[in-house]
Amino acid sequence: MEQSNLHLIVGLGNPGREYAGTRHNVGFMLVERLAAERRLSWTLEKKFSARLAKWEHGELKVILCEPQTYMNLSGNAVGAVSRFYRIEPDKILIVVDDADLPLGQIRMKPEGSSGGHHGLDSVEQQLATRAYPRLRIGIGRAGEERQITNYVLGTFGAEDKEILGNVLQRAAGQVDCWLNAGIQMAMNRFNGDITAPPKGKTE
Repeated sequence: MEQSNLHLIVGLGNPGREYAGTRHNVGFMLVERLAAERRLSWTLEKKFSARLAKWEHGELKVILCEPQTYMNLSGNAVGAVSRFYRIEPDKILIVVDDADLPLGQIRMKPEGSSGGHHGLDSVEQQLATRAYPRLRIGIGRAGEERQITNYVLGTFGAEDKEILGNVLQRAAGQVDCWLNAGIQMAMNRFNGDITAPPKGKTE
C-alpha cells in the first residue's frame, strides 16, 4: 500500500470471548462492522500484536486494526503498525468507548486528552502526541459511581442493543465521511445524538 494515501482505523477493546459484546469493546464492534460491510478478511499479525483487515477504494487505502494487547496496552499495537506503514498521526483514527457520553451519542475530534481512558493513554504514549483523531462512542454510566470497571466490562441489555445498532450504523457513516471528506465535515455532520439526522452532504 502506498503510504501517502494510507489511513489507519483502530478499534480499541479487549481480545477474548469473555470480553466480546462488552461496553468496553464498542471500538472492536465498529471496525468489525466496517470489515463485514466490505467483506474483508482479518489476519492476525503477531509482529504487531494486532488483527488487521485492509481495503482499497480508488486512491483510498485503509487498514482496520484490532489490538490484541488488552486495552491498557493498545498503544503498543498502534505504534507498531503506524511506524511500519509510516502513517502520520492525523491519518490514524482511534475508536473508543466513552462512559461520560450517554448511549446514543458519538463525538469525533481531531485531538484532545485521554479523559482518563487507559487505552487512549497508551496510544498517546506510543505516538508521542495527542494530535490524532478519535471517535468516542457513548456507553453511558451507571449513576454517579466513579468506579466503573464492572460497568464497562458488562454487556448491553436488550433495549440498549437496539440503540447500539443505530449508533454503530451512524458511526460507520461518520468514518466514511472522515475518509472521503475530512474530519471537519465528519464532525459537523455526525457529532451528537444519533436521533438527529446527519447535516448536509459529504460531497
